[in-house]
Amino acid sequence: MRATIEHESRGRMRLRLRQKNMTLRQADLLEAWLKGQPWAKDAVVHERTRCVILTYAGDRATVLSAIGNFTWAEAEETVTLPGHSTRALNREFQEKLVGKVLMKGASALFFPAPLRVARVIWHMIPFLHKGLRCLGRRRIKVELLDALSIGISACRRDFGTAGTVMFLLEIGELLEDWTRKKSVADLAESLSLHVDRVWLKTPDGDVLTPIGQIKPGDRVVVRAGSIIPLDGVVAEGEVTVNQASLTGESVPVAKRPGGAVYAGTVVEEGECILDVKQASGQGRYDQIVEMIQRSEQMKSATEAKASNLADKLVPYTFAGSLLSLVLTRNVTRTLSVLMVDFSCALKLAMPLAVLSAMREAGREHITVKGGKFLEAVARADTIVFDKTGTLTHACPRVAKIVPFNGKEETEMLRLSACLEEHFPHSMANAVVEEARCRGLRHEERHAKVEYLVAHGIASSVDGEQVRIGSAHFIFEDEKCVIPEDEQAKFDALSPAFSQLYLAINGVLSAVICISDPLREEAKDVLSALRSLGVENAVMLTGDSPRTAAAIAEQLGVDDFRAGVLPADKADYVAALRQEGHTVLMVGDGINDSPALSEADAGIAISDGAAIAREIADITIAADSLWELVCLRQLAMALMRRIQNNYRFVIGFNGALIGLGVAGVLPPATSAMLHNLSTIGVSMRSMTNLLAPEGRNKL
Repeated sequence: MRATIEHESRGRMRLRLRQKNMTLRQADLLEAWLKGQPWAKDAVVHERTRCVILTYAGDRATVLSAIGNFTWAEAEETVTLPGHSTRALNREFQEKLVGKVLMKGASALFFPAPLRVARVIWHMIPFLHKGLRCLGRRRIKVELLDALSIGISACRRDFGTAGTVMFLLEIGELLEDWTRKKSVADLAESLSLHVDRVWLKTPDGDVLTPIGQIKPGDRVVVRAGSIIPLDGVVAEGEVTVNQASLTGESVPVAKRPGGAVYAGTVVEEGECILDVKQASGQGRYDQIVEMIQRSEQMKSATEAKASNLADKLVPYTFAGSLLSLVLTRNVTRTLSVLMVDFSCALKLAMPLAVLSAMREAGREHITVKGGKFLEAVARADTIVFDKTGTLTHACPRVAKIVPFNGKEETEMLRLSACLEEHFPHSMANAVVEEARCRGLRHEERHAKVEYLVAHGIASSVDGEQVRIGSAHFIFEDEKCVIPEDEQAKFDALSPAFSQLYLAINGVLSAVICISDPLREEAKDVLSALRSLGVENAVMLTGDSPRTAAAIAEQLGVDDFRAGVLPADKADYVAALRQEGHTVLMVGDGINDSPALSEADAGIAISDGAAIAREIADITIAADSLWELVCLRQLAMALMRRIQNNYRFVIGFNGALIGLGVAGVLPPATSAMLHNLSTIGVSMRSMTNLLAPEGRNKL
């Protein structure tokens, strides 16, 4: 790429490309490529002037060399762009805005009076049509107020006022449409996956193919350093995959043939051929983006209140204008009142504030599925935690194995691993990993394995009935017994560990003690949540009461429940809500799903079970619970902003009506100030709620 350095300071340069013009796509490509370079801090590309403002770190010569070697063909192959360009959206609205302003200016300066009048009458038709349609449906809405003000001005032969009012209304509508579309686009952009082409495996070799042409069953090649573009299964090769973008895991995960991989994750080492299971538009990232489009269907009570209030205030504005006409007999003052309504600002600013909050949450690795869930987070007085994988790291390790009934420790571990390897539970993984570390092979000698959620595993090995699972499952459901002469040994087991119980033919044969350390930040997070108004913190666990009590004491929770089943968790949450509490449920596993559904807002840890993430209303990354604090702060700030918007809109527009009745403001000025205030409060609603220095560090 050929460019000229026009200005330069330390760590910053301004370049102008030596080409006649630059397309919007080229600008997007170059900006994305620059931002993807390891030395780039920030980059802005202006397509009209072909200028690049680059902020960088490192060696200047390295930067210039990379820029000099840049080619558009290489960028097309290596850079992924979003499906909808924000730059194109901005250009579209800029052109519409400039076009309307120029047309208005040309009409005022160059059109003769009869032509200006004809133009105004022509533009009146859509406004009058909307007003008559409202009247025909017996609805007093904003469209009727606009039609009346424009129609009355035209009947008074005040075509200048009518034209100005229509111009201001069109500009206001255009800017409102832009702010809404940009807010939704920015939110979807922050959560979407940017891949437009992939390497398709064909008999003739690898072919670079648009992602939209890929179908389930196709095979694509993914190499080290590349983003996995689609959900699928590894067909050939072995790779290590960084799943942090989807699960929050910091440690790469090995994927072998048959292993599932997901769009948005990154191949750190190796190369594989992926058997596509979900076409573009059906993967996990695409589902997130689609969720954003559906999010307005999940409006908060505050948003619904704003919309209802806006509709209710329109008749009062209409009545006020009639009262003004009766008292003052001044049509101009009446028009000034008609020019002002509360509907636009209330209906636009509130949803924009929510969309902006959801976008800001996305940057903090928090996915929120609708405004009503943010409101629930702000109002919540009770938070319920699952223990394993939520308050703990979900990386349990076998601390020790205590054999019973004359059994040998190594053999009991081998048998346990043989059963547990079939089920991707964190405690099961701990058992399998311990067997692997000890070099124990565990060939499958069992019959069909039956997995009972939140209970355990039942099978038969060499004709013997084998059961492994929780105390509830082993001793209550299966009625297994402790060897008579080993009760003291059983009672001496440390409550500091979680325990898996292995029974053979109805007799306890081993207890596997598992340590699952608490998250270092868990206690501090609970304290921070209390300082933000959460009154009760409760822990639910399937552990024994002794173990649960020991962990609860370490955490400082207000209450806990031990030995709970999935239905018990859901019932507990439902009971809290019936008592009048607003409840948040935080969990990660299959057994948490009923409780997540029952809560006012269910929050899932992103590396938990897929069903938990699907059911949950909010998903947070797994690397820190501080994101819960950030979520609470964000939700509370959103509610404060919405209340401030209420006060401003009602106060400012009320003042405009008062000034209009007093004859201080003419109709055109009232319309201009009303539209400017609507745009202003909307733009303010799109700004960040939390200052960077005010956020809790994750």
